[in-house]
This record gives sequence, structure tokens and C-alpha cells, in this order.
Amino acid sequence: MRKKSIRLAARTFNSNIDEIISFTNRATGAGGPLTDQDQSWCFDLAIIRVYREFEDLILSCLVALINSDATTFSQVKGRKFPAHMNVEVCEYLICGDGYFDFAGRDGLIKTIKKVVPAAHWLPTIVSDAAYTDALKKLSALRNFAAHDSAVSKKRALDAIGGQGMSSSGAWLKRQGRFAAMCTSLKAMSTRIEAAAPY
Repeated sequence: MRKKSIRLAARTFNSNIDEIISFTNRATGAGGPLTDQDQSWCFDLAIIRVYREFEDLILSCLVALINSDATTFSQVKGRKFPAHMNVEVCEYLICGDGYFDFAGRDGLIKTIKKVVPAAHWLPTIVSDAAYTDALKKLSALRNFAAHDSAVSKKRALDAIGGQGMSSSGAWLKRQGRFAAMCTSLKAMSTRIEAAAPY
């Protein structure tokens, strides 16, 4: 049976984030042909990509936790599941017929706690206050970049402390904000890799 590796998922996440940072660095490089608006759009695309990579990291972690041994999942759900299930079944148990999704940082933690108990190392790491700011900004800025609605803009403004902005990309490209968020997310991923038994 195919097994998922949390360590591999964390290493892949960090590598993919490095590629996205390199993309934004190339887009904002001195002497480049990109306009200020072009650069903002690059950062809009980059935050959407980072969010996608983060979703994949967390889904991979949750699938691996069920896939390797469903005992804890059985305890959380209060019903008996086979000790070892294939990846597709694990994904179905998490996502149903839909796709993996969560509503912001609090929704993410709630989603994780549907698979493992609150005292487990994964929600403990994700809940760490060191990552609160990055997670709140990640979700809010991604939603504003993807949807550009009044509601998504209000939530993005709340996440960045009410500073003005015309777009997620316009805010992220300044003062090293994008790199700082990515650094925080990579630090979380590195802790996940270190804590994972496989």
C-alpha cells in the first residue's frame, strides 16, 4: 500500500515556496520591463500559489496521519476505521466529494482537529502564536487576490491592521512583506517535518 510522508510534504512545500519567492524576485528585479501594476499582479499570483502549496502541505499531513495508522482518527471520530487505508480513501474522509478547504487560521485549526486531537503535535505547531500573523494574512490576502470583492478586501484590511491597499499584490510587494510571510510559513513547515515520525 502506498504511504504518504509528512517529511517529504514539508520539504516539497519549502522547495516550492523558494521557487515562488524566486519568481517574485525576478519580477521585481532592477531594470526589468515590468510596470508597477505588472509587479502587483505577480504578487497576486504568488500569494495564490503560496496558498495552494500550503493547502497541499496540510492535506498531505492529514492524509498521512490517517494513512499510516487510523487509530487516532478512529478515536477522534468515535468509530472504528481500518488501521491502514489507502491514500484515496483518506482524502475522501477529509474532503468528501469536494476539495480541501478551510476558512482562515481558525478554520484551519478546526479542520485539523477533525482528524487528530488538540494535543497532537500538528495542531500544536499550527496553533503556535509565532505563525498567527502569517496564517491570518495568507488566507485574507489570498482571498482578496482571488476574489477582489468588498468582503474579501475588508478582511484583508483587517488582517494587515487597517493599512490602505489597492490589491494584495500591491501590499505584498513592498517592504519585504511577502518574503516575511513565506519565511514564517517555511519555519512552520520545518517544524512539522521535524515533528513528523515519517
